[in-house]
Amino acid sequence: MKKFIETLKNCWKVEDLRIRLLITILFVAIYRFGSFVVLPGINPANLEKLQQQTAGGLMSLLDMFSGGAFSNASIFALGIMPYISASIVMQLVAIAVPSFQKMQREGESGRKKIMQYTRYLTVAILLFQAPSYLMNLKMQSPGALASGLSWTEFMVPATIILAAGSMFILWLGERITDKGVGNGVSLIIMIGIIARLPQAFIQEVGSRFTAITGGGLVMFIAEILILYAVICAAIMLVQAVRKVPVQYAKKLVGNQQIGGSRQYIPLKLFAANVMPIIFAQAIMFIPAICLQAFGGASMSTFAQALMDTRSIPYCVIYVILIIAFTYFYTAITLNPTQMAEDMKRNNGFIPGVKPGKPTADYIEEIMSRLTLPASLFIAFIAIMPALAGVLNVQQGFSQFFGGTSLLILVGVVIDTLQQIESHLMMRHYDGLLNSGRTRPQNGVSAY
Repeated sequence: MKKFIETLKNCWKVEDLRIRLLITILFVAIYRFGSFVVLPGINPANLEKLQQQTAGGLMSLLDMFSGGAFSNASIFALGIMPYISASIVMQLVAIAVPSFQKMQREGESGRKKIMQYTRYLTVAILLFQAPSYLMNLKMQSPGALASGLSWTEFMVPATIILAAGSMFILWLGERITDKGVGNGVSLIIMIGIIARLPQAFIQEVGSRFTAITGGGLVMFIAEILILYAVICAAIMLVQAVRKVPVQYAKKLVGNQQIGGSRQYIPLKLFAANVMPIIFAQAIMFIPAICLQAFGGASMSTFAQALMDTRSIPYCVIYVILIIAFTYFYTAITLNPTQMAEDMKRNNGFIPGVKPGKPTADYIEEIMSRLTLPASLFIAFIAIMPALAGVLNVQQGFSQFFGGTSLLILVGVVIDTLQQIESHLMMRHYDGLLNSGRTRPQNGVSAY
């Protein structure tokens, strides 16, 4: 605790870091304020059915990622997720389409072009999602519209407002990245998730100490210990994604040191990152939203199970999709043939393996062995919220036991802390230089 307080004092002493932190807090506050600004013409007192719809199932995840704006019929109801969807699509396009591959190799100018295309695609997605959201709002809360207005007159301006709200959130995220601390878009998603934590925690505490089957203090302590273990596992996963854990590969397939240059093959245990979870969840959203919008009360038992994130059919399909997408994403992002050619060009080799096709086959075999345990571990983290339901954990609080929400929280917190630490170290280095003389290290002058 003492070290934490000392770090806060140091952050406040560094002028540049202090300004960045204040800018970040200001933009986050603007985002949270906008989450409670209801669409013009909507009576917030008549949104009970919409809020009931987002209290559980997949719709609760949409509401979580928007920070509650979805259930509030806010101008930020669609949140930043359309931009995330567009970014995923553009990432796949950049891998599959040669013209975009060339654009990626152009450096900063190519990156700006891809970002511009991503924004255009975001607007296109918004123009589709906004009317869908309004139609769902009409079905769930037909009396939410103020008297004197018709839904036909309301649709067009409301669509424009929702699209503009999401693009404004994107602008806030980019400003946080440029002027503040951390990745702005990721930080906005994290803030939306954290905004649900206090209410979910209070509901969970109440259920443990008031319900007949709550279990009392013992079950609550056990629940917190399990949550701590899952967070530690998520931290390990995020760290494994960011680093190149050659140790795991060496244990599985033996020494992979490249002869000559004495370097290691750049293989990751989680080469697909957490993208398989995002892809699988996006796929699961599609039938759920269609069933919610058009199924009504006539949905079959299986269709209703797909709407429940804790049901066995949902979890089985979810795990299968995660494993499949892990193999798919690893296959399109890592090219063993290209890696083998690069090694041969740089006079590198794997001891005991011939250069060329044998090396490519060997690398592909390594990736096959690494991908299966990685996909199973990611799938286990993803379905932890459903497993938490076995302990009678409330659905709102169980979302913090795993899945995309926990991985986002852990990843963004680590990223932000690393940036703050780099600013502090940089300032400390400047302070040493400004003090006059600096002792050289390892025979190298500090000037």
